[in-house]
Amino acid sequence: MELWTPDSWRGKPILQQPNYTDATLLSKVEQQLSQLPPLVFAGEVRALRNQLAEATEGRAFLLQGGDCAESFAEFHADNIRDTFKVLLQMAVVLTFAGSCPIVKVGRMAGQFAKPRSADTEVVDGKELPSYRGDIVNDINFNADARVPDPQRLLQAYNQAAATQNLLRAFAQGGFADLGQVHAWNLGFVDKSPLGEKYRDLADQIDQALAFMKACGISGNNTPQIHETSLYTSHEALLLNFEQALTRRDSLTERWYDCSAHMLWIGDRTRQLDGAHIEFMRGIHNPIGVKVGPSMAADELLKLIEILNPNNEPGRLNLISRMGAEQVGDKLSPLVRAVKDAGLKVLWSCDPMHGNTIKTSNGYKTRAVDQVLSEMKGFFQVHQAEGTIAGGVHFEMTGQNVTECIGGAYQITEANLADRYNTYCDPRLNADQALELAFLIADTLKHARRQ
Repeated sequence: MELWTPDSWRGKPILQQPNYTDATLLSKVEQQLSQLPPLVFAGEVRALRNQLAEATEGRAFLLQGGDCAESFAEFHADNIRDTFKVLLQMAVVLTFAGSCPIVKVGRMAGQFAKPRSADTEVVDGKELPSYRGDIVNDINFNADARVPDPQRLLQAYNQAAATQNLLRAFAQGGFADLGQVHAWNLGFVDKSPLGEKYRDLADQIDQALAFMKACGISGNNTPQIHETSLYTSHEALLLNFEQALTRRDSLTERWYDCSAHMLWIGDRTRQLDGAHIEFMRGIHNPIGVKVGPSMAADELLKLIEILNPNNEPGRLNLISRMGAEQVGDKLSPLVRAVKDAGLKVLWSCDPMHGNTIKTSNGYKTRAVDQVLSEMKGFFQVHQAEGTIAGGVHFEMTGQNVTECIGGAYQITEANLADRYNTYCDPRLNADQALELAFLIADTLKHARRQ
């Protein structure tokens, strides 16, 4: 393979990039970023790779979730805490049912940039550059707001650093203690039909903890009861930002992208000869690739060969996003081809992106029933092929939003306007996310029995 360097991607074709008008300012900001402390550390990244290797072999399960796109305006400790709570709740439900470790990865502390289907958008006859996430430009629809601003890269870094710091405090400081399992219930979830189901599970956990404490096992002598690990991830879309935060590890001499523990390549930027594949092949983070319905088996095998040439479990996560109507037909041949080639990859399901629809009143939304349908189809494919369904990937939030229709509260198209807060794609609220966790848990329990 060609020699890799952190900037070798610059000689490759690249898509989905902002059109910065001030090259001098951009270069200055990139230089500033390269001098700032890393957001994550190589040792943490290696720990995640080890856990994902366990999930690849079926001895753990990946739960990845968080915002479609973090915003500067909604940056608040309460929002971070509430999303963390939901991830903890989902993980507890899955752990209890599946009797296996849950690897928790947030779409947090860096998920700012968004790919777009077009470079421009038109509103009331006026055409302006598309909104590409707060790290690039502003969502307000006026000419000044839509100019890509390099200074936003620094603001994104600072917000990611603060978010990462708070997540570590929550994970390691006692907030994630299993003795607090009742306290993780959010108010609006507590009043839903799922609230009672979750409380029953929490009671069972309390009883198990009381039994273990009587046997001498408690949070005082067993860290796994008192604390947890939450890793961060985002789509590696802006490669100048990623390069600036790529550092050589002093222990291994390997390169790590220290903007997040895990990075992924989107369905729009996975060209074999493209810049995103070139950059990702050289970093030693675990990486993901979104696998959509346009992916051909031979293309997928070439991608895996480039990104994971040593066939190491824990390195590569293939994130299926086919849509409920296509998951059976489109996913099966890909899973079979990877299996026949003897390749060690982690398969996870993103049931969100292939199921986006536009309502008659103009809102982008997703139906919980369709999300569930794709998830069921994903598990069925792997069961039929004798392979491992290793994880799930959700766009979700701890806020009481009304962005996806259906769920226990039966949100309708008419309800979407109540609390439709997303800047880009519709997210599951905590109640809907927890509902899906219980349904996944039933599938996991069945798979474990088999």
